[in-house]
Amino acid sequence: MRKFLQRLLTKPVSRLADKYSSRPDKRRVYVALNRLYNNIVAGRGKKGPVIDFDSTKDKFVILSDQHKGGRDRSDIFALAENNYLAALEHYNSKDYTYINLGDSEELWGNLFITVNSHNKATFAMEREFLKRKAFIKIFGNHDLYWDNDPLAALSVLQVYGESIKVYEGAVLKTTIDNQPLSIFLTHGHQGDRQSDGNWFSKWFVSNIWAPLQSFLQINLNTPAYNNQLKTDHNRIMYEWVAEKENMLLITGHTHQPVFASFTHLEKLYNELLKAKAANNLNKMADLQKQVNIKQYEGETIPNFTAYKPTYFNTGCCCFSDGDITGIEICEDCIRLIKWEYDANGTSKRFVLDETTLSELIKPMATPESVSTVPSEE
Repeated sequence: MRKFLQRLLTKPVSRLADKYSSRPDKRRVYVALNRLYNNIVAGRGKKGPVIDFDSTKDKFVILSDQHKGGRDRSDIFALAENNYLAALEHYNSKDYTYINLGDSEELWGNLFITVNSHNKATFAMEREFLKRKAFIKIFGNHDLYWDNDPLAALSVLQVYGESIKVYEGAVLKTTIDNQPLSIFLTHGHQGDRQSDGNWFSKWFVSNIWAPLQSFLQINLNTPAYNNQLKTDHNRIMYEWVAEKENMLLITGHTHQPVFASFTHLEKLYNELLKAKAANNLNKMADLQKQVNIKQYEGETIPNFTAYKPTYFNTGCCCFSDGDITGIEICEDCIRLIKWEYDANGTSKRFVLDETTLSELIKPMATPESVSTVPSEE
């Protein structure tokens, strides 16, 4: 039956998928992000919490894009599960607040009951943060279910044992060196034509359209699986936040880690150029090896130059080797971290990049010329 339907429907569905795909649209993204941020800080519509924090005392870990599935061949989270569990146990023991930045559950190709039955351990670990009132759950485009399905409230009770609000975003606020700093967190799908429309279009995409494409095994053409869309997405997100004052933006969605407006590949490439200029042969060889691995994995160096260190991306918790990446905010620092398996299969934490929030504040005051799109409510 699947083969028959594939022959019958693949071409027309593919044409529609291409026409209405999630290619980033700058104007739509700007309008959506402006609206969401303004609604959160104004307390309108319960879109997300505003959290005042002390950067020297409070601790946050931000992870996204687990895509928990049904333990079948399409489950891209299964290999990373033990890293995810080890990370959550570590952060819970150290009293971090956990912000889950969306696409935690893969509900485009799975029923909620399937995901729930195969991910008991991860939901149980997330509940440990909830017991401390230290868990914030944000929805993405692959788990829009939490925002628009009439059964979502019941599902939340089944998973967490209590009713919690699943938000579209959150804003952290603090003061660094006598300057206010806002950290805006959201999944990052805002402005995508496929997954950021009205309630009916979002319900249709998550319950009809995406499962149909998954059943027909059609490339969903999303930033997570398309290198050019990753580049476009990162550029637009950076340009949006670069126009803001004293603000950082942290998203997920692309599965590509970004730290201080540079992808990890860009950072490696810049360090390689510096090593070449210094004729440091040993460092050159090591960096070139890392660059080659990233390019072999399909990453490309985006064609924009960042001036303000204001945009961050968590990466994902479903890399093909089981690695997970995320963002830590603690001890007046922000860090890009990775958890990976060692030779014995034990999960280990590594810091890929870090800087102090004080260092980030300084360049934000530097004027920068970027293209603008009108702010709309």
